[in-house]
Amino acid sequence: MSAQAPQRHALVTGSAGFIGFHLCQRLLADGWQVTGLDGMTPYYDVTLKQRRHALLADHPAFTPVEGMLETPGLVADLAAGRDCLIHLAAQAGVRHSIDAPRSYVTANLIGAHEVLEAARSAKPSHLLIASTSSVYGANTAMPYAERHAADHPLSFYAATKKAGEAMAHSYAHLYSIPTTMFRFFTVYGPWGRPDMALFKFTKAILAGDEIDIYNHGYMRRDFTYVSDLIEGICRLIALPPRAPAGPADNLSPVAPYRIVNIGNGAPVGLMEFVQAVEQATGRPARKRLLPMQPGDVPETWADATLIEALTGPLPRTDIRDGVRRFVDWYRDYYGV
Repeated sequence: MSAQAPQRHALVTGSAGFIGFHLCQRLLADGWQVTGLDGMTPYYDVTLKQRRHALLADHPAFTPVEGMLETPGLVADLAAGRDCLIHLAAQAGVRHSIDAPRSYVTANLIGAHEVLEAARSAKPSHLLIASTSSVYGANTAMPYAERHAADHPLSFYAATKKAGEAMAHSYAHLYSIPTTMFRFFTVYGPWGRPDMALFKFTKAILAGDEIDIYNHGYMRRDFTYVSDLIEGICRLIALPPRAPAGPADNLSPVAPYRIVNIGNGAPVGLMEFVQAVEQATGRPARKRLLPMQPGDVPETWADATLIEALTGPLPRTDIRDGVRRFVDWYRDYYGV
C-alpha cells in the first residue's frame, strides 16, 4: 500500500471576501488545509464577511485569523511552512478610490509589500496574487490580452493594482519567487459584494426602487461567474511559471513571473445584464439613465487564450444561469 500524500497547506488572504470565501471552500473540498487571513474592514457589511468566515470555520481543516494585512510581520508568520500563498485581500472599488485613496495605499501597496516579504522568507512553491482588469485602463484594443501595455490606469484603484504587479515582478526576479498574477474580470455570483452592480440591481428591483444605469446603458462587461473563476485559479496553482506556454504567453524573460487573465471571454451588454436580473427576480426594473462615472470604462473583454493554453478549456456559465443563482441566494440570505 502506497503512503498517503501529505496534506497541502495554503495561506489565503482576504478569506472572508467574496472570491476568497469561494476559493477557500474549493480548496477545503479538494483536501487542502487552509489558513485564512481577513481584516474584516467595514468597506461593506462586516456581518456578511463574518458569516462567510463562520461557514468556513465549520470545516476542521480551516484556521481563521482576523488581522490587518499591513501589520508588520503578520503575513510572514502565517506563511511559514505553507505550500502556496494566495493573496486576494485588497481595498476594492473603482469609485471608492476617488473618495478614499489613502486606504488603497495602505491595503494595496503596504499590504502587498507585507505579502511579498512573507513570500521572500517562506519560499512557497507558488505565490498567486489577484490583480484586476481595471489595469488595462484607457486601452481600446479588444479583447484585452496580457501582452497589451497597461500604462494608463483610469482610477487610483487600478493604479495601485498595477503598482502591485510591478512590485511582485521585482520580488520574483530578485528572490526567485514563482509568481502568477491574476487579472479578474467582473466576477459575480452568490455571496457577492454589496457594492457591485448585480447586488445593487437585485436589491433595488426587489424593493421596487430605481437602479442607476451609467453611460446611458452603453456599457459591456466580461461577467465571470465565481465558480468558473475559482476553477481557473485552482488549475493554475499547480502551474508555477517556468516555461513559455506558446505565443500568447507573457512569461517574464528575467523572472519566474506571469500575468494571466481570468474572464469569461464574452462581454455582455449592460441592458442585457439588467434583463437577466429582471427575469430572475420576476420584476421589471425602474431605470435611471446617468452619464459615465469618473474612473470607469465603457467595455471590458478578456482574451482567454493564455489561460486556456495553460489549463485547458474552463467552464463558462451563461449569464442568465449565473444571475439566477445569485438572485436565489439573495432571496434566501435576506429572506426576501
